[in-house]
Amino acid sequence: MTPVLDRFLTYVSFDTQSEPDADCFPSTPKQKVFAQYLVDELKKIGVADAQMDQFGYVTGTLPSNVDFDVPVFGFISHMDTSPDMPGNDIKPQVIRNYDGGDIVLNQELGIVLSPKNFPKMLMYVGKDLVTTDGTTLLGADNKAGITAIIGMAEYLLEHPEVKHGTIKIGFTPDEEVGTGVDHFDVEKFGAQFAYTVDGGTIGSLEYDNFNASSAKVHIHGQSVHPGSAKGKMVSALLVGMEFQGMLPVFESPACTEGHEGFSHLTTMTGNVETAQMHYILRDHDGNKLQQKKDRFGKIAAYLNDKYGEGTVEVTISDSYRNMKEQILDNMYIVDAAKEAIERVGVEVISGPVRGGTDGARLSFMGLPCPNLGAGSHSAHGKYEYVCVQAMEKNIELLTSIATRICEIHAK
Repeated sequence: MTPVLDRFLTYVSFDTQSEPDADCFPSTPKQKVFAQYLVDELKKIGVADAQMDQFGYVTGTLPSNVDFDVPVFGFISHMDTSPDMPGNDIKPQVIRNYDGGDIVLNQELGIVLSPKNFPKMLMYVGKDLVTTDGTTLLGADNKAGITAIIGMAEYLLEHPEVKHGTIKIGFTPDEEVGTGVDHFDVEKFGAQFAYTVDGGTIGSLEYDNFNASSAKVHIHGQSVHPGSAKGKMVSALLVGMEFQGMLPVFESPACTEGHEGFSHLTTMTGNVETAQMHYILRDHDGNKLQQKKDRFGKIAAYLNDKYGEGTVEVTISDSYRNMKEQILDNMYIVDAAKEAIERVGVEVISGPVRGGTDGARLSFMGLPCPNLGAGSHSAHGKYEYVCVQAMEKNIELLTSIATRICEIHAK
């Protein structure tokens, strides 16, 4: 088998950042460059039907090697990286035998990865970590997931004595900008269920994610020379600040955890004449998310009454829903994964997902799809890191899921 570290470092050398405001799919053509590389690699290890379609989706099949019926299932990871931090010219650093202390990512810039701020680092004392150099993200979200899936495929193809049913492989673009499965053909994929392998501690088994919406607030002000502005000027910037000030102060990401939702101002731009504010709204409870959306409408109505009709325009769009609604009727796929994870000596970690995956949308497209951790941490920023041994263990974990599903149906 190809060493996990070598494979991962090759993957993160590809710039695959997605672009939220693009009007094409995938949102950046460079994602297809990486996709073609993965197709070639899959074919090289023996996945004969590996291919990339017009949208950049990569698929392939591991045929069943048993003579009884086993449900077809899949493993899915996304190829793109977040636009929140530079993702090109990544210079990964390999920290051998991590000692539990601070890791200097960039001496010149004074950037330090410390377990004081990221205590999960202490899980990996004595193991090898891959970090950034403090100027880019790493791309372990989600190239660690791809590393594990291809490693699993390679292992099963090299060890035909390990019994399994038909396994589908899928790699998607544009997950980070919320459009990753816009053109995913569930019927063509041909699986009855799947697992996304996307970030987080290995052993994570997640199926309770946020309901997600986004809101755009457009504010029309009235610019007048400040020397004669009394009673005339309406500053769009100040109205925007007023809008933000009317949201509950403790319903922000910095003040919430677990199943607590939030309204998060991600960008604000503008001047006196016009301003734009972009928010993401999140809650595990669909009714509570609706209350957040309704609040935006009420604030806009209040400000329009105060400053004049049309001052504030709010546009809200839904992104994805909590997959739990679909998984509860298919809990056998969670139970099988739980048994398989425990079998390889990894602790099962279940809890609310404070985010979303392609699996959330796929679950509502007819492909129940809980999420498995990939061994990476602190995604979307310069403090992102991954444990090499965790990626290696994840190959064993995915293989265990494949064999456990086969065993269940052999009885």
